[in-house]
Amino acid sequence: MNQLDQFLHRAENLLARLEAMLPPAVPREPEWGRSFAFRWRRRPGAGANAGKYLQPVLHASNIALDDLQHVGRQKEQIEQNTRQFVQRRPANNVLLTGARGTGKSSLIKACLNGFASQGLRLIEVDKADLADLPDIVDLVAGRPERFVIFCDDLSFEEGEAGYKALKVALDGSVAAQSDNVLIYATSNRRHLMPEKMSDNAGYSHGDDGDLHPGETVEEKISLSERFGLWLSFYPFKQDDYLDIVAHWLRSFGCTPQQIEEARADALRWALQRGSRSGRVAWQFAKDYAGRLPESVAPGSVSG
Repeated sequence: MNQLDQFLHRAENLLARLEAMLPPAVPREPEWGRSFAFRWRRRPGAGANAGKYLQPVLHASNIALDDLQHVGRQKEQIEQNTRQFVQRRPANNVLLTGARGTGKSSLIKACLNGFASQGLRLIEVDKADLADLPDIVDLVAGRPERFVIFCDDLSFEEGEAGYKALKVALDGSVAAQSDNVLIYATSNRRHLMPEKMSDNAGYSHGDDGDLHPGETVEEKISLSERFGLWLSFYPFKQDDYLDIVAHWLRSFGCTPQQIEEARADALRWALQRGSRSGRVAWQFAKDYAGRLPESVAPGSVSG
């Protein structure tokens, strides 16, 4: 083998190793038929304006609306809003706020499962990618499906770019909001930004004694006000928590006797975590059902 052949052989080996290290090629057109849910992704190593794409979620959550207990009013409102949306009637962007683990995100996922057969699709967007919202809206414009852009666990610090981008996407762009897109967001903060004692210094007193918010306060509430529908979630009472535990234990196939015997353990589990939330109830049910002796363990498990 001469020197040229050796060089070419080494070059081929080097290219083969480089190709193995590269991420898979990104399809130009989203694979709409592979899933009802998608994530907005950025290809590793791509520049700021390249390599962005919709990735199908092949194993999406299968939670149903009936699985969500003791949030009846919130469930009714978001279900009605989503029904209006898929029926091409006027509907609002939705902000779900309140106590952690009470079903905010699960309610949005359950809406997807409830209305996917009617053309509903979900696109999950991380807070870091909110500046891409105009690109996402342009990508789905003209599609026959109805798209909910899902922003989970939102909170912003002052000066973050995503805050302004979301405000514009909700209601502030010179372009009309796309007919087939809504934004559903969850947050533990009602106004999505930290509230400080110093904000109160911006309030002023009018001649009639009324309080008028200053610019700082106005800025902090302006984003949440652009959501047409607000849903608030609150910590569960003890009996509500135990009802949710019982629901999930039944879904794992536990008998009424096993469910009754689990009550004391369920309360201790919640006490250790300092929360009686739906998430804590679900975690306890998985632990309890999984530890049952094989001879009495549930025969089927569903999530």
